[in-house]
This record gives sequence, structure tokens and C-alpha cells, in this order.
Amino acid sequence: MALVVDNLVKRYGDFTAVKALSFSMEKPGVFALLGSNGAGKTTSIRAILGMLSKEGGTVTWKGRNLCVTEERVGYLAEERGLYGKYTVMEQMMYFAELKGMKKAEAADAITHWLERLGASEYIKKRAETLSKGNQQKIQLAVALISDPELLILDEPLSGLDPVNTDLFRAVIREEVNKGKYIIMSSHQMPTVEEFCTDIVILHRSDVVLQGNLNNIKKGYGRVKLSVKADENILPLALECGLVVERQTPNETDFKVNDQSAPQKFLKKAAEQNITLVKYELREPSLHEIFVEKVGGAADEI
Repeated sequence: MALVVDNLVKRYGDFTAVKALSFSMEKPGVFALLGSNGAGKTTSIRAILGMLSKEGGTVTWKGRNLCVTEERVGYLAEERGLYGKYTVMEQMMYFAELKGMKKAEAADAITHWLERLGASEYIKKRAETLSKGNQQKIQLAVALISDPELLILDEPLSGLDPVNTDLFRAVIREEVNKGKYIIMSSHQMPTVEEFCTDIVILHRSDVVLQGNLNNIKKGYGRVKLSVKADENILPLALECGLVVERQTPNETDFKVNDQSAPQKFLKKAAEQNITLVKYELREPSLHEIFVEKVGGAADEI
């Protein structure tokens, strides 16, 4: 196993922010650390990195205690933090040197990542003059500059417009394809589903769900039905025993309590010549599982 987090505990006085968190990454890929606001995600990440002391547990990387000054680790923090008065080049070079990179090597890496992220034009500009989205590009470049083996991304897509969201997703995919170990914390569940194989969901500092995402979804079974039709199908669906969960102008999502109900509905819709534009019997999405586990409410800490 490359990364092993074993019974990690973090307390602030009498308050326990992280309760016995354990997970491991046996092979390259993306691991998701999820939870509602205040659940302990960022605290867990900072304790894993050694930015915060811990009251219990161990964090090992390739069999030895993880030390970010000795390993190739990249970190994109949720709370963005560039030095506003310095130019992009000055601070990227500074962070590269902290990683032990030589100036020529660092200059090549800076050029590469600014070009890849469409930010070359800002190299001589002070960080405070950049938009939040462009500052985020610079911070991602800083996280990637040393070609880290272990990459930790805390809300990497927060506040990005659709174009830059796609750009960041493409870069993350490239890092996955390079065989990197990535921990991602995000509230954007479709993105988590796109990248992550294994997940932990925290709620009020406790682990409420953990495991392989595909296996978790299979455990629920196909208990969701999404339907879009040209006609009003609601009376027929209710007659067949389907339960409405969400209704939009475009489609209706039903909860399936009786496994025979979807087939009954489909048969009767065909008999009544109802045109079904969409009929999808599926496992629950990660968003739906997340809401079930944490109640959809943000924690207050």
C-alpha cells in the first residue's frame, strides 16, 4: 500500500474534529474525502499533511511516516493563498525552490504549467491583480510544479466557470493517467463520480460511509427511475406504485420500492401509446447517497 491513514484523531480542546479516520490507497487513482460543511474534511487533510498536529493515529507513505518535505507531495488548499504583492513568476519560483527544484528545472516547469493552464500572460503580474479563477490556476500550477506522486486537491473546482472547470478536469485526468495518487475533496458529486473509485463520507467528524463507490451503488440496487415523456405520466406512475422524489419541467425521478413497479409502468405506458423520451432504471447517484447519509444539512462547528 502506498498511502495508509490509520485511526487518525484530531481534537481542539474537548471537541473532536476527526474521529478515528482510516483509509488506504493501494494503487494510483483518485480517493474522495467527502462530507458536509464542517464535517472535518479539511482538518483531516491538514493532519495527513502534518500541517496540524494529531492526537492519535499514523499516516504512512510507502511504508514510512509521511513527511511532505521529503516526498513529492502537491497540495491545492481550499482556502486559496497566494502572496498578492509578488509576481506569479516570483512566487512560483519560490514554491519550486521549497520543493528542492533547481532554477532551470523550475523555470521549465513554470513555463509548462502556465501554458497548459492558459495563464502564461500573467507571469509578470502580481497575484492581487488576477481574478479568483486565474489565481486558482496559479495555485494548481504550484501544486503540480514538482510533478508530485501524491496530490491532494481540496475543492479544486470551487468558483470556476464552466470553461475552466473543464480545463481543471482535463488536467486532473492527465494526472490520473500518469499514475498519480490523488485525494480529492469536493462538493461537486458528478466530478467525484467521474474520477473516484473509493470514497469516505464524513458527518459530524464520524465516518458514515466508506468503500468502493461502484460496490456501494450496487448494494443499493436499481431503486431510482428517471422518466421524461411528452404526456403526463404521473397518474400512471402512481397507479403502478412508483413514488415521486423529484419533479422538474424536463423529467420526473421516482423511488422504486417494488421491483416490479418499473416493468408494470413500462408495459402500461406502451399499451397506452405514451411516448417515453427517457426511461432510466438506475442505481442511486453519489449525490443521492450523500444526501441520504448526511441529511443534506451543513454541520455547525
